[in-house]
Amino acid sequence: MPSYKAPVEDVLFLLNDVFAFHRYDNLRGFSDASADVIEAVLNEGAKLAETVLAPLNPVGDREGCTRHPDGSVTTPKGFKAAYDTYAGGGWMGLSMPEAYGGQGLPHTLNTAIQEFASGANLALGMYPGLTQGAMAALLVHGSEEQKALYLPKMVEGAWTGTMNLTEPHCGTDLGLLKTRAVPNGDGSYSLTGTKIFISAGEHDLSENIVHLVIARIEGAPAGTKGISLFVVPKFLVNADGSLGRRNPVSCGSLEHKMGIHGNSTCVMNYDGATGWLVGQENRGLNAMFVMMNEARLAVGVQGLGQSEVAYQNAVAYAKDRLQGRALTGAKAPEKAADPIIVHPDVRRTLMGIRAFNEAARALVLWTALQADIGHRSDDAAERQNAEDHMGLMTPVVKGVLTDRGFANAVEAQQMFGGHGYIEEWGMSQFVRDARIAMIYEGANGIQAMDLIGRKLPKDGGRAMMSFLGEVQTFIKDHGEDEAMKAYVAPLQTGLNDLQGATMWFMQNAFTKPDNAGAGATDYMHLLGLVAMGYMWARIAKAALARQAETPSEAMATKLVVGRFYMERMLPETAMRLVRIKAGSETTMALAAEAF
Repeated sequence: MPSYKAPVEDVLFLLNDVFAFHRYDNLRGFSDASADVIEAVLNEGAKLAETVLAPLNPVGDREGCTRHPDGSVTTPKGFKAAYDTYAGGGWMGLSMPEAYGGQGLPHTLNTAIQEFASGANLALGMYPGLTQGAMAALLVHGSEEQKALYLPKMVEGAWTGTMNLTEPHCGTDLGLLKTRAVPNGDGSYSLTGTKIFISAGEHDLSENIVHLVIARIEGAPAGTKGISLFVVPKFLVNADGSLGRRNPVSCGSLEHKMGIHGNSTCVMNYDGATGWLVGQENRGLNAMFVMMNEARLAVGVQGLGQSEVAYQNAVAYAKDRLQGRALTGAKAPEKAADPIIVHPDVRRTLMGIRAFNEAARALVLWTALQADIGHRSDDAAERQNAEDHMGLMTPVVKGVLTDRGFANAVEAQQMFGGHGYIEEWGMSQFVRDARIAMIYEGANGIQAMDLIGRKLPKDGGRAMMSFLGEVQTFIKDHGEDEAMKAYVAPLQTGLNDLQGATMWFMQNAFTKPDNAGAGATDYMHLLGLVAMGYMWARIAKAALARQAETPSEAMATKLVVGRFYMERMLPETAMRLVRIKAGSETTMALAAEAF
């Protein structure tokens, strides 16, 4: 049976040493997050993930969810009790405002807990994760009445949340949606339509489910300009907060999926269901994007979580599995063969996954910290810089971390040989579960196009120029430090490739948009490589400082893993640049009939 251990020590090192978390005590909620509180929260979150969520991961995979004739859905055995433990521990409202029953702690801490949950049990972790996204949208765009009515119960975990976008004919192109909303004359609307792929659309974990649904009000403009957002509860809510009659919204069927079997992915039917407008009429995408951006970052964390748990189990197996002898002579002569971890190609694989995991974790926490600054700082310039960072890095975190998370799960599975293909070892589940993260909340090709088409040119390229400037300044400040040269010199080469790709797009994409489309995925990964290279340089700086004070094997190990990234992984930027500069001619040359 697979196992999971939350990377608490690595998170603490990143928060305390790399990002100097205590320097942000001026932000709301940060003064309450003392070093002791942070460590206690992370340790308790780890205990929950390791002892409550992880043991149910294979159970959820085997059993899946069950839809009953009345449309109700039962989650796998143990899920309800585990969810109650999660909600009862206050984890749902960790970073939500105290006014609604939350603890008001930094979102960065919540992001670390999300990784633990995703690594331990992705399908189960999605239920509270989606609720947190729905709460974020209501918090920003809901009316005071809506927030007072829904948020306390959602923070408590008594109610959960969803988001309903996709329709059978309409995925990424939301302008094609057909779900319609008709005013009832009393401030509410009657919604009719069908949504598909709705995660946690129906289940037995909570007493009410608060659906956020995009629909088109009768007479609204065509396309995305005519989309509105509505809150549609499973049970209508009385003025005093008690539950009223059942709303005509139901689960028509459950999707039969490749993975995340423990999460109820539903076809949802709205048959004149009563809903209320969230935000402004015909401005629903603005409100929904709050939830979608939260979800995209959370999905990036899911990619990291699956990469981490797959790595941990692959390492354990590689240390135990005996096969062949080391190329340099027997390392375990008393045994019939050496453990496979002695073989260079096995080490190459494991080092690559670990080097990604540690850099990706840093990138996730750095981005979450920017979200906190953007929401909590009183300084307008700080907020602007943080929002620029979030806009630029959201598609990178979602796209790169899930692409690599899935690839890493496959490579970790490969360490088991034929045993990795057998269900009892659990590696197959990691591969199957990780695959969805590349698809939902905007398929990764869409993330790449969003980066190239919207985020890169936004505000005259201000966000990218800021990132390039920050990395270049770090290189300049540490370039003469002999101990840092192994990290700074490769980072400069990668940064040069990123600047070259950015310049090439500026010169070649405006007149020929297909050049941008053909190179978008390579550019997203190039930016991701450099961003994670920058994270490794900052990690190395912090590890060297720690080593100077108190030498430790842990810091020495980090420095070696960081050098591996710089030597073996960051040079991929050169390949990405060559691909980008090849343009779109051969990509677009064939007629459709030739495929």
